Amino acid sequence: MKRFLPDLIAIIVFIAISFAYFFPAVTESRILFQHDSTAGIGAGQEAKEYYEHTGERTRWTNALFGGMPTYQISPSYDSTKPLNLVQKAYRLFLPNCVGLVFIMMLGFYILLRAMGASSLLSALGGIIWAFSSYFFILIAAGHIWKFITLAYIPPTIAGIVLAYRGKYLLGGVVTALFIALQILSNHIQMTYYFLFVILFMVIAWGVKAWYEKELSRFFKASAILIVAALIGVSTNLSNLYHTYEYSKETMRGKSELKQEGAAAVQTSSGLDRDYITQWSYG
Repeated sequence: MKRFLPDLIAIIVFIAISFAYFFPAVTESRILFQHDSTAGIGAGQEAKEYYEHTGERTRWTNALFGGMPTYQISPSYDSTKPLNLVQKAYRLFLPNCVGLVFIMMLGFYILLRAMGASSLLSALGGIIWAFSSYFFILIAAGHIWKFITLAYIPPTIAGIVLAYRGKYLLGGVVTALFIALQILSNHIQMTYYFLFVILFMVIAWGVKAWYEKELSRFFKASAILIVAALIGVSTNLSNLYHTYEYSKETMRGKSELKQEGAAAVQTSSGLDRDYITQWSYG
């Protein structure tokens, strides 16, 4: 128990800081206006009323774009209920905004600890990371799914670091858990970008293993991480499959419409790059 005391203290400090920052919201019931969150509530109102009247969940709403599946607004599957409980436990069942900042600090703390930093430096790093301005821009805008997904990326890297440093079981479990939570957070775009980071990290570990003649350990860790990734993905197959199916019918997938003329921007295979990237920061 004494071994984990510094980590426990760090967690308590994170909770205290999170509550202190959102003190008016917690004690005075103040609510931050978040455009996307408000729009999401409005978009889901029809489905909510349907559930209240019938006791059944509808998978379609007419409240957006002339009609679209509700599982793209707020995914809810029986298969992910246990994972939702795990997510709430990881957040220590803290109130909304308090819990968001807490998991952002905790996630980076886990990464730094996995890399061998002291509990003090890891706690300081977690605080600095969580209080960088971009994350609060996301909260203010109501980009909560994106925020949560980003909060799970550092601990996912921590699992990978542990595996390649020889802690195969712990690394595999941590990686599987946070990959599952990442995908559950329903911002696949961020997870997709994260894959490129992992690719270059794995290449670096592979080169290091080759120079140090430790390829057997490298391949063992890689195999464990592949299994961990498959476990993390498989827990979210329902959402991933329906997202894949819906992508064929949306402007974010392939479109049957093309602009005419040599200077026209063709987007027949999805959104053009300018549209995709202009919202990347905020």
